[in-house]
Amino acid sequence: MGNTYTKLEQEFLEYYKQIESYAEAIKLIAWDLRTKIPKKGVKRRSETLSLFSQKVHELTTSDQMKTYIDQLRDSSNPVIRRSVELVEKEYNQSKKIPVEEYKEYVELTSQAESVWTEAREKSDFELFRPYLEKIVAFNIRFAEYWGYKEDRYDALLDNFEPGVTVKTLDQVFPKLRDDLSKLIQKVNDSSDKPNPEPILTYFPKENQEQFALKVLENMGYDFEAGRLDETVHPFAINVNHDDVRVTTRYDENDFRMAVFGTVHEGGHALYEQGLDKDLYDTPVCSAISMGIHESQSLFWENFVGRNETFWDQYYNLFLEYAPDSFKDIPKAEFYRAINEVKPSFIRIEADEMTYPLHIMIRYELEKDLINEKIEVKDLPKLWNDKMEDYLGIRPENDADGVLQDIHWSGGDFGYFPSYALGYMYGAQIRSALDQSVNIDQSIRNDDLSPIKKWLNENIHQKGSMKEPLDLLKEVTGEGLNPDHLVNYLEDKYQKIYNW
Repeated sequence: MGNTYTKLEQEFLEYYKQIESYAEAIKLIAWDLRTKIPKKGVKRRSETLSLFSQKVHELTTSDQMKTYIDQLRDSSNPVIRRSVELVEKEYNQSKKIPVEEYKEYVELTSQAESVWTEAREKSDFELFRPYLEKIVAFNIRFAEYWGYKEDRYDALLDNFEPGVTVKTLDQVFPKLRDDLSKLIQKVNDSSDKPNPEPILTYFPKENQEQFALKVLENMGYDFEAGRLDETVHPFAINVNHDDVRVTTRYDENDFRMAVFGTVHEGGHALYEQGLDKDLYDTPVCSAISMGIHESQSLFWENFVGRNETFWDQYYNLFLEYAPDSFKDIPKAEFYRAINEVKPSFIRIEADEMTYPLHIMIRYELEKDLINEKIEVKDLPKLWNDKMEDYLGIRPENDADGVLQDIHWSGGDFGYFPSYALGYMYGAQIRSALDQSVNIDQSIRNDDLSPIKKWLNENIHQKGSMKEPLDLLKEVTGEGLNPDHLVNYLEDKYQKIYNW
């Protein structure tokens, strides 16, 4: 049906489309930096990225943008009104950062990602440390530019999860940690544990890819508007509305990383591909928050991909691609093995139950870094101490510890809490969805489209018209409630571990 705009509103959207065009180039460069670029090309590409980012900064903070904001703030069109609200927030934030300082920061983070990759390969934090120290210093300065009410970290958190504060997290996370600790103790006390050894066998990368592609197709991922590539740290990226790319990482001795990682990133991609076409080329045609985004990826990865009914339906297909050795593994044993609860060093390889604890470790370190309670040089030891405290394991090297995630190299401070929030959001959304669409029955019918359709209509097509907690309440009928996640985990794992 589409929206009808006044002449001034149309001019504003045409102006905003310029920003989107530069942003598209930035995202394509970012995808190339993380997937295909030769090592020697990084420096020049980083400079190019910096120039494009500077142009976006200039357009976002221009006098023309301020004029549009002032003239359209009270528009009768709700899409324009919300769009102006979003660009005004970005205008106010960007205006507070000097252009040259912003340019320097973009160039720094572009180079830092390449340095992080090398440091991780060599398991040498000292290679990355000088870059991270500068990135942290920039983020502290930015938080001060933007301002905050209670905690400096709130200024950064607001970029990824509007409406959520340190106060919120410090109320929710301790309760979730306590509940998870009790469940993990039940798992540890069980005398009937799954055996993962049979599934940890050689599985050619090419075959893993073919199975992952088939699952993506069945999820409803549009390959005419996307593609699957390999990278060190998997991600999905919306280059534009008709170009939403997925990446994954393969381990030929543990297929779970690629299969579940691809489903996870596919969930992100379905969100982007499901945005309402009537909102295209407006500021509201974007995900509402990283937490809501993460709720979609974790929904597909865990509540669908690790679902027993899913493997009842897909195990025979899986065996068509798997080596012959898998054919001797009974389906029931396979299902239990892929759902083993065991503390691991790497967040993206973590099981469903211990996953949120990884996020809490990073959150606490980030918060203390930004509030200058700890220093970058002390991170490896602090990281290892928290891993031992929360998960009972201690990394023996930096690659398995402080260097495992790419986010800090890109300056994404305030991002990590979104992962745990997304998991809680996802479980709550699952409860609401299951009242309208029988998830297990859809999987059993080999038709995932009813699930995708419900998510499209209730989450994806809303874009950024509402704040995350408001959307959550609209969809589920209640505010953030971690009990949905805890109840899901308890119900599922008491059957797997027979406690």
